[in-house]
Amino acid sequence: MNTGNCDFSIMEQQFSEGIQQITNKLRGLESLESEKGCLLSKLGEIKDKFIEIESIATSFYLNCYLSAFTDKYADLSLCVQRLSARKHGALIAVERRDPIHSIIQRGTDIGAALTPELLEAIFYPGNPLHDGAAIVHGNHIVSAANVLPLTNKVIIGKKLGTRHRAALGLSEQSDALVLVVSEETGRVSFALDGKLYPIATAYPVY
Repeated sequence: MNTGNCDFSIMEQQFSEGIQQITNKLRGLESLESEKGCLLSKLGEIKDKFIEIESIATSFYLNCYLSAFTDKYADLSLCVQRLSARKHGALIAVERRDPIHSIIQRGTDIGAALTPELLEAIFYPGNPLHDGAAIVHGNHIVSAANVLPLTNKVIIGKKLGTRHRAALGLSEQSDALVLVVSEETGRVSFALDGKLYPIATAYPVY
């Protein structure tokens, strides 16, 4: 997969620091008292650190995947962080090599340069265009309120909403990268190659 000209030293440093912190916490388990509460607390901290490292790496790779197909990847990152903070649900499909017009139900043509402000306006609650997906091609927002194909995939232990099922569905039928912001939790994910990945919006990589 094309990751552009990404500087992997940034992620390597963050990864190394995170692993060192986990290693120190694991060593600390040897001197724990036998109380279950203490042990569970430490294990919870270690689990959270692993999740944090995974999300940082995912955020980095996301921008690498995007940078090969749009110069506006930093604007997309900023946009989803703002939407996440406000818990405004969003679905943004970035078209890459595969044309997707034949596998979606076309919505409203936009044909404007991509800016965080325009995307945020599209997904503002109550806006007629906020339901459905915005399609991004290159540095432009092509259209909004598009209907994407839904996945039939069942993920054990997770209940997928319509946006997440649509993101997975399009990523199963094309190489598009689809960003999702949950309006219930504000959490951000992206779908690629039929898989869903969480993004740590607190650790943007530009």
